[in-house]
Amino acid sequence: MSSLAAILAACFAGGLLSLLLAAILAFRLQARHLHRLIAFAAGTMLAAALLDILPEALSLAPGHSEAVLATLLAGLIGFYLLERLALWRHAHAGEPGSARTGTPWVVLLGDGLHNLVDGVLMAAAFLADPWLGLSTCLAVALHEVPQELGDFALLLSAGWSKRRALLANGLSSLASLVGGVLGWLALESAQAALPYVLAVAAASFLYIAVADLLPALHRRHRQDGFLAQTAMLSAGLACVPVVGHWLH
Repeated sequence: MSSLAAILAACFAGGLLSLLLAAILAFRLQARHLHRLIAFAAGTMLAAALLDILPEALSLAPGHSEAVLATLLAGLIGFYLLERLALWRHAHAGEPGSARTGTPWVVLLGDGLHNLVDGVLMAAAFLADPWLGLSTCLAVALHEVPQELGDFALLLSAGWSKRRALLANGLSSLASLVGGVLGWLALESAQAALPYVLAVAAASFLYIAVADLLPALHRRHRQDGFLAQTAMLSAGLACVPVVGHWLH
């Protein structure tokens, strides 16, 4: 299979997996089970970032580890600034008198842009190493589930039908295919940029896990329980190396 075909297959499969899981959970499961999935997603993202993506980025740039780590730091700060901007915009959108009718479309647009970036990151991972691409795809799919759940909740609360919400989220997830193609076109002929794109990918996983997912677990420690959360987190941490060893 060519690298482009593998990238497109991974983007499509990852988007479909996260969409279906989110739809099943949003339509079937009770809220307390959803937060345990967040713990599992946090574990996979931490393991993928620190055990796969960052080591691969460093190995692709021998003698330039400081530049790769500086890119990682810049990525973390960049995601912090982006989130602060998103929070600022959300706060203003929630002020009295603001139009709530546009909110679902704003969320879908933001989700589409996020999926496009995920496609670029998966392309970079596949071009570096096929297994790295697979583990990145798994982590992306799992971390997308809580976000997709939030999208479903917002669309349904805005009065959208389940069918319409599913279709809209499905179309939004296809943006990862566009990102995969763009990443393949830009990076296949620019291999020197791969370590730094991978460092940004690791930064995105670390930021989401540490800044968003783990604090969400802390807020629900009384409801979910320490043992249940830790077990799911540990399962996520173990999932990436175990599946990697099996595939190799």
